[in-house]
Amino acid sequence: MSQPVQASKENKPATQKMTNYRWFVAILIFVLYTIANADRANIGVALPFIKKEFGLSNTEAGGIVSILFMAYAIMQIPGGFIYTKVGVKKVLPISMFLTSFFTLMQGLTSSVLTFKLARFCLGLSEGPMPTGCLTTVNNWFPSKEKGTAGGIYAAASKCGPVITPTIGVLVMRYYGNWRGIFIVCAIPGVILSIIWYLMVADKPSESRFVSAAESDYIATETATAINVVGKVKPRREMKWLDRLIRAKKIEPIDTNKKLFCSWNIIGNALGYACINGLIYALISWIPTYLVTVKGFVSIKMGFLAAAPFVGALVGNVFGGWFSDSVLNKRRKPTMIIGGLCTTITMYALISAPNNPLLLALFLFLAGVSFSFGFAAFQIYPMGVTTKKMYPVSYGFTNVFAQIGSSVFPFVVGYLLDHYGWNAVFLFLASCAIASVLFISSIDEPITENVVAPKVAQSAS
Repeated sequence: MSQPVQASKENKPATQKMTNYRWFVAILIFVLYTIANADRANIGVALPFIKKEFGLSNTEAGGIVSILFMAYAIMQIPGGFIYTKVGVKKVLPISMFLTSFFTLMQGLTSSVLTFKLARFCLGLSEGPMPTGCLTTVNNWFPSKEKGTAGGIYAAASKCGPVITPTIGVLVMRYYGNWRGIFIVCAIPGVILSIIWYLMVADKPSESRFVSAAESDYIATETATAINVVGKVKPRREMKWLDRLIRAKKIEPIDTNKKLFCSWNIIGNALGYACINGLIYALISWIPTYLVTVKGFVSIKMGFLAAAPFVGALVGNVFGGWFSDSVLNKRRKPTMIIGGLCTTITMYALISAPNNPLLLALFLFLAGVSFSFGFAAFQIYPMGVTTKKMYPVSYGFTNVFAQIGSSVFPFVVGYLLDHYGWNAVFLFLASCAIASVLFISSIDEPITENVVAPKVAQSAS
């Protein structure tokens, strides 16, 4: 008679039933990070009215947008170290709660100085959140599902900008001014911080909602169910593509020294900085573009401002699936394809039509383009570092991304004051090309195939 299946280290009873709780965690990540990004993106809707109330130039308004990302960048590496020491379960809910608190504070300010202070504190509070979400993806998903799970997370960063313009316009109509946007956006994060603390453990093996079968599936990275013998689907042969993208076996980075000296990490971070900066320049300035250049107001402006981020939702999920399923966990191709398509769409916006439907299509395609490889920038460090080093590696990567996010909106404001929108779109197109060049210079890690071991039947 076969020996019974062994229980996991945490004495979780063995069971033949496979739970899928990791996908609930993915949905919770999506909802939580959507709200966090709404807290960040609502400035785009409020900015034209803040400029008018306080008499700000475009450059000064760009500085208000940028100050959040400066604080955000400051917290990236410290946040990574904090997660490795304390864990996501304790740190992430506190980060979300404080994010909501300082979102509320923006709506209660009465001067530019206090608004800037509240926005800086918002950046410090929200800074650890992306590392926490992606560390959860890294811990809760096998490698063959990380691209899809990462795509769901990345889609949340675009869902916030989708819902914010319409909600912002409606809130301003009801509330009477821009401050109501920040007050309303502050409420959901408090609730979600409590839900996360109660429902998500640091590791699947520590969760009371996860069966031993699911925990083992995640840990061994096989799709083999209980009592089934099988093999992981082999890596699809694409020798021409592997030569083109410099695919090779890479020894995982396991020390801080190796991490900070790795061109693979640095090159990916620089490419991510270009794309992330471009995205937040659009989030911050597209509503102003639609009002001042295209002459759209109210609900129509909200609809059009959401269009690129509706496209981004599609691009994030499709890009993550494409990287996992079609390219068999190859990450560089989606980043390069996305960068090239973004270059084209940014240049095309110079001649964007005034017709609302055609303009919405232009903006939608721009969103699909800049988001197609977005998740891959975040997933890529998982393939070149150990799990223990991933929080620090992503924190380091996100420092560059947030520097891009802080610099680009300010540069756009400066270009608007001195050169106009054509210069803005040419600048964004050049940034997309720069991203492609950086990503082309790094290696594509080859992961080993895993053969599923034979799983013994339980004793009857």
